[in-house]
Parts: sequence; C-alpha cells; structure tokens
Amino acid sequence: MPKIQVLPKQVAELIAAGEVVERPASVIKELVENSIDAKARHITVEIQHGGITFIRITDDGCGIAPGDVPLAFLRHATSKIQTQDDLTAIATLGFRGEALAAVSSVARVELFTKTEEDEFGTHYRIEGGEEILNEEAGCPNGTTLVIRDLFYNTPARMKFLKKDATESSAAAAVVDRIALSHPEIAFTMLRDGKQTLQTAGNGDLRGTVYSVLGRDFAGSLIPVERTLDRIGVSGLTCKPVACKPTRNHQFVFLNGRLVRSGTVMAAAEQAYKNSAMIGKFPGFVLYLNIPFDTVDVNVHPAKTEVRFSDERRIFDAVYGAVKDALAQSDTRPEINLQTPKTRSFGRMTTEEYRQQAIQKPTVAEKIYFPKTEGGDGDILRFRSSTAEPLFPTAPTAKRQSPLPGQAASSPREIKLTTPLQEKKTAPTTDTSAAAETAPFNPFSVSPSESVPSRPEISVDIEKEEEERPAVLVIGEAFGTYIITQMGDSLFLIDKHAAHERILFNQMKEQQTVEVQALLSPVVVTLPREEYSAIVANTEKLLAAGFETEDFGGSEVLVRAVPAALTGEDVSSLLGELAGNLLKSATTELDRLEDMLHTVACRAAIKAGNRTGREEMQQLAEKVLYSDEIRYCPHGRPVAFEIKKRQLEKQFGRIQ
Repeated sequence: MPKIQVLPKQVAELIAAGEVVERPASVIKELVENSIDAKARHITVEIQHGGITFIRITDDGCGIAPGDVPLAFLRHATSKIQTQDDLTAIATLGFRGEALAAVSSVARVELFTKTEEDEFGTHYRIEGGEEILNEEAGCPNGTTLVIRDLFYNTPARMKFLKKDATESSAAAAVVDRIALSHPEIAFTMLRDGKQTLQTAGNGDLRGTVYSVLGRDFAGSLIPVERTLDRIGVSGLTCKPVACKPTRNHQFVFLNGRLVRSGTVMAAAEQAYKNSAMIGKFPGFVLYLNIPFDTVDVNVHPAKTEVRFSDERRIFDAVYGAVKDALAQSDTRPEINLQTPKTRSFGRMTTEEYRQQAIQKPTVAEKIYFPKTEGGDGDILRFRSSTAEPLFPTAPTAKRQSPLPGQAASSPREIKLTTPLQEKKTAPTTDTSAAAETAPFNPFSVSPSESVPSRPEISVDIEKEEEERPAVLVIGEAFGTYIITQMGDSLFLIDKHAAHERILFNQMKEQQTVEVQALLSPVVVTLPREEYSAIVANTEKLLAAGFETEDFGGSEVLVRAVPAALTGEDVSSLLGELAGNLLKSATTELDRLEDMLHTVACRAAIKAGNRTGREEMQQLAEKVLYSDEIRYCPHGRPVAFEIKKRQLEKQFGRIQ
C-alpha cells in the first residue's frame, strides 16, 4: 500500500505555480495587475522571444517597503486582504498573494523597487524560489520586475510553450485587454525592441480603443451609459452594420477586471436582435460597476470567471443599456469612398492607339440623363462594342405590389426595351413636334403619371413642425436598389430589405395579421423535431397568421396562411418556420418575432423584380422619413448614404 507523505516545499510550489503561471502571457497579466493595484499611472511591458527569455514590467506605483520585499515572494502573502470577511468584497485585481511566489518558483526574477518615503530603493533577486540577493539600490519611485528564463527548472513545462511569435501575440493580447480596462493608465508595449502599443492614459476610452483595436473599429462605436438598480453599465458598442463574424471584439470589464461572462455577452447580443445581420456578432467594450458584495471573483485562479448573486439583474441592466444606446445613437450607415489616387495622363503614340483600337474597338453611344442645373442633360459615353448593352432587353416580368397601406394591384406585365427601341415605337402626337425627336430619358416621368405626395408626418403640437426636404427618386439599379436624392445626399435603398422592415413593423404595431383560408387544407410531413416544434407552438403560429393542427404521425394540417403569402409553397414555408422555432430563443416574444420575420421576408418585394415609380417613391419616403427603418429584421442595412461633399472630393471639385 502506497505511503502518504508531505511533498517537499519546492515540489509543492511548482504545482501551485501551475495554477497561475501557464505561459509568459499569464505572468504579464498577474504582474501588471499588481502594478494597477499599486496605483501606477504609467506601465511599460517589454518582452523578448515571446517573453520566454525576458520580461520587464516597469511602473510608477507606490513601490514596496524594504522590509516587505522578501515577504512579497512568499505564498499567500498579500497586503490586499486581512480577514475572511474581506473575501466577500474584493476591490483589487490581485488578492491571493500567489503571483510573485508562483513566478519566482519557475523563473529567475530581479526586482527594483522604491517607495516615495524611502531615500533608497531595494534590489532583490530570487531564482527557483531561493533568495539570491537583497541590497539597497538607487532607483526611481515605483517597481521594476525582470523575469528571465521562464520554466528554466521545469523542462516538462517548457515543451508545452508555443513558438515565440505565438507567445508574443498572446502576451500582447493580455496587455491590450488590460489597457482597455484602464484607459486612465498609460500603457506601453515593446516586443523585441519595437513599440507595438502606446495609450495616452488620459481616460479617453475611444482613444484607447483606437490605439488598441484600430481606427475602423473605434469609428464604428457608439456610447453606452446607464445605471439600473445600483448596476452601472458604460462603455462603447458597435453599430449593427459593423458587427463582426466572430466574438473576438467583445470585452467585458467588471469593476476594472477583465472577465468572461456568458450573462453579459448574451444580454448584449440580445439587444441587437432584429438589427444585427444573422451570423454576425456585435463588438463592444463594456464596463460594469456593481457592489463588490454582489459578485464572487474568487472562482478561478486566473480570476477571469466570476459568479453573480443575481444573474437576472445583470442581464436586464446590460440589455437595457445597449438597447438604449442603439436607439439613441445609431445613424444610417454611410458609404466611405476611398480617396482617388493621383493619375498622370500622357499622350499615346500612334502605334499604341492603333494596338488599343484593334484589341478593343469602341463605338460612341449617347446616354441621356435628366437635365440638372448647369447641365445639358446628355452624356457622351464610349463603350466596347463587345460589351453588354447599357439598356438590355429584359424578359417579361409579373409581380404584385402590395406596399404597406396599399391594396395589391392585379398582375401586370412590364416590358423593358433599349433606348433605341423605345424611341422608334414611341407614338407621334400633333401637339408637340419636338416629341418625335426628343431623346429617350429612362428616368423621366410622363405628364400622365402623378407623383405621390409625401405622407403626412404627425408631430407633437408643442413642437414646431419642420419641413422635410423632398425625396427625388432618380431610378433603380440592378432591379434591387432605389437611387434617391434628398437634400445634399444620395441614398441607395435596398427595396426588399426596406419593404421587409416596413411590413414587420406594421405587424408588430397592429398585433394582427390578415389570414387567408386555403381552399383545401394542405398536409405537410415534417421531420420529428420540426413536427414537435410546430405542434408545440400552434398558438404562436396562429398569432402570426398560420392556422395549423396536429394530423398525427409527423404530419401537420395547414388550414390558413397570412394573406400576404397566398400562393407560396406551404410545405417550404412551414419547414422554414419549424427551423426558426428550433433555433430561436425560448421567450414567447422571440418566437413570435421570428415567425413575423418569415412572413415579412416572404411577402416583401423581391430583389430583381422591376418596381413602379409610384411604389419606389412611396418606399423611399417611408424609409428616409423614418429613423426607425434602418435595418431589415435580419439585420441587413436598408439604405446607405453618400454625401454630396464626398462625391465632390472624388471628382476633385473640393479638397
């Protein structure tokens, strides 16, 4: 029978070090947190070879008194807690008294430290847990720690380290996160002699995000600020259009400590529902300030996992704060045009011109656009004779146009013709001889067409009514995007996304869906899981306009569908609904909204279908006159804005 024995001190310390020191990055985390607890205002981190051979951390904190230096390297020696009660309200980043002891047991450590009260500082060296040197030294106020040859005495641990570049990146990521957690502290990071990070330390969070995560991400953020029931939530979160394909841009700091919290992340992501594109995740830098006695940070040795006394309160506070930020600060996305590169134009030789003409023969074709102030209304454009026609003949298309608040029109045929064809077949009238020779204008409106007036906008009687600028529909691109001018901006509107959001909002506000009974019920056979989801949510389906009943044996009987979806494939539609029910959240509201998404998407104008001018005008006005219509229910942007000033910069009219 094996005999139980007490491990030697050195072996026990090596095992304990494994809980805290896994790689150079974990060493940096522990020691930088100590610098923050020491009230440092400037912290510099230097590493070489990924931190395996050299780490130096310098701060201007309070320093360590000479008599306390040897004690600081003992296990469970700390100045941050005194009694058992202190563990229930931990206000510092470090508190276990294990960091220096763990690091010094697996590396060669050198310390220079001085307090403001002392005339001289202390120079201390310790290797493998054994003191080597303790002497007075001249040094500035604060502390400098040098860690060399990590895991020099534990080769088994050394072999689990990655390449220098990998360890270096992990160390830099730790410093980045800590810099984000304390924008009031100036951080500097040097990797193999090169500075890779510098923060100002002036408390400006956006500036710190800019330094750590880059200009593009910082420019996509909007402020978050709210307090609910002693829970303060602040920071920055991204606009829905700037959501990322991964969660790598999500940072949560609790009372200044970087933590991993599924509750906070779920609450923030839930706030983006109906705004963020499916499959994308919001990026944010959120700070939670809560009473210390309502959270337990003593859950994991690395102190990155926490436990809340009331998860529901935390969820509600974060959800409300992010939701308010999106409602108040989000704006319609703009298209950022790149600054054109300067080109030098030179003369072509005769041979160069001849070769180009042989390769790409060109023909001149006039393209007519509406007359504008200062313009003559037509542009001469050269194009390759082998290119596709600018106004190709399209096949006949049929569609209905059920815009919100407008009865569906009967199916009609739309024939698209080239400008020359239209010009030849246009009827000649005696009232205007010029009509025979007038160039075809693809965007012009005939006198018989009536442009719909803008919808009435109701405002508070206490507020002065503001006149909105007129919306001018210029045309449609690719059968999908409405080109619109309003004020000094051009807008590209995705007609399907816009119509989908309008229908979705209407159904939510009215809380009713028009239902169309089928002439004969349709029996739909579904996989077992989808069948169970449909049967379990019959009432929710009815609220969304689908009358279904259990037909037994994995079959569902469909008696009615939303009126807007008459003619749709019922089997495909029910399968899509079942899939949404299986992957949606568990709340009743979420499930109903997912079903309304499906109805709105199926009923909306489809991309590629030609749209009448009146429909485009109504759709554009509804979008541009309402700040609520920014994203479709799936999170895709409805419209992009191009400022007149941006175009003028592109064409060199202004600098």
